[in-house]
Amino acid sequence: GQSRLDRGQAFAREMLVAESAAPRAMMREEATTGTTIMAVAYEGGVIMGADSRVSTGSYVANRVGDKVTAIHDSIYMCRSGSAADTQAVSDYVRHYLAAHAIECDRPPLVATAANLCKRICYENKEKLLAGVIVAGYDPYRGGQVFVVPLGGTCAEVPFAIGGSGSTYIYGHVDHVYRPGMTKDECVDFVKTAVERAMARDGSSGGIIRLVAIDATGVERQYITVS
Repeated sequence: GQSRLDRGQAFAREMLVAESAAPRAMMREEATTGTTIMAVAYEGGVIMGADSRVSTGSYVANRVGDKVTAIHDSIYMCRSGSAADTQAVSDYVRHYLAAHAIECDRPPLVATAANLCKRICYENKEKLLAGVIVAGYDPYRGGQVFVVPLGGTCAEVPFAIGGSGSTYIYGHVDHVYRPGMTKDECVDFVKTAVERAMARDGSSGGIIRLVAIDATGVERQYITVS
């Protein structure tokens, strides 16, 4: 029979194989932005925010991912769900919007971007895991927020939250939000809500990315959370 030393060495080899296989098994899972995303419109613009954690199962694949993606100069998309699916959707919408802007010789409407996103998500709803918020500014209707959840519905809303972390903050945002908030109040509203969601949700974390869009352009910042 095996000596105690041989059995010990065999056990150690098995443990090393199991430990090296575990990260590979986790990496085979789809990268998801199990997420907290948010946007709110105010008189003259919008504020958008998101955490930065990208997960593959229980493994954090990227702790500083950017979930607030530009789809035109003054229109951005907050992405939640499958990272690959939402990146593909944003790439298609960006392509179509660029062609549309050239054809019309003017910047696209935020509603146009939202409807393009809705059409792609709805017509491919069996294949996609994508819940997004489209928000931005255009000179015709000012700041606007549209939510396109799983399944491809599209609705214009005063503010929107999404992702796994959003379930923890519905009561908070309903209590704090009020019509007619200033830009600074909206920034604080988004920052506080995303921070609270990150504290509770294991799939949200990293830093808070904020994007402010108005007639003067786009301002981006990030906030570290202790």
